Amino acid sequence: MDYKILVLDIDGTLYNSEKRITSATKAAIYKAREQGNIIAIASGRPLPGIQDVSRKLELAEKGGYIMAYNGGRILNVQTNEYISEITLPPEYIPRIAALAEKYGVAVVGHAPEVLVTEQPDDEIINLEARLNKMQVVEIPSLADYRETSLYKCIITGDGDKLAELEKIAAKEFEGELSVYRSEPYFLEILPLGIDKARGIDVLAAHLGMTKDEVIACGDGFNDLSMVKHAGLGVAMANAQKVVKESADYVTDSCDDDGLVPVIEKFLLK
Repeated sequence: MDYKILVLDIDGTLYNSEKRITSATKAAIYKAREQGNIIAIASGRPLPGIQDVSRKLELAEKGGYIMAYNGGRILNVQTNEYISEITLPPEYIPRIAALAEKYGVAVVGHAPEVLVTEQPDDEIINLEARLNKMQVVEIPSLADYRETSLYKCIITGDGDKLAELEKIAAKEFEGELSVYRSEPYFLEILPLGIDKARGIDVLAAHLGMTKDEVIACGDGFNDLSMVKHAGLGVAMANAQKVVKESADYVTDSCDDDGLVPVIEKFLLK
């Protein structure tokens, strides 16, 4: 297959365990783009949390796309054009807040520029803020929050507890919202159908291509949909077991420049 689009997760894929893009990985990505391939970053992160990656890969100068919020916001970085932008319907916010309160877990909402929560001191929420370079804003009630649209909500907590709560939330919002864990301690709730697989379809259609022309590389739970959906689904050696089991190709780990052999084998002419 003549692959033309390379879609990359960030943490554990593009980034190594030190949160760095190695020079070898960057060089391979640059070479792929120079040969006419499209580069897209797909992440559960908001746009502020992807800007550093965008700058390091020179997406604004040399072209590329960002699929933020697992594909909920898709941006042509060079033209600053939004291809797709979908937010949570406001009527679901009280139900999400009630679910978190019932099971004694923290919840945070992603507004356009800040994180809003009733639990501003929650350790995992503050980790999310630091990772994405966003401010945490305390609000009296998430259920009553109407100041801005929210792109997603994240319930945080112990991994074992969230594994059970994921099943409960999936049943609660079945047919209404998308529910899945991006990390063991992050349970994400997004508009229905928003995942990286859909993001691939939207981007490919915008470019006049199909999913079969896409290589998708990832490691986490929220990468599973795109790894299964893309023309070539690639799992890093450090990926979650289910991602590796579902991949067409398993490459080296993010600490061993695992993207380099993928680019050399499937994209470079």
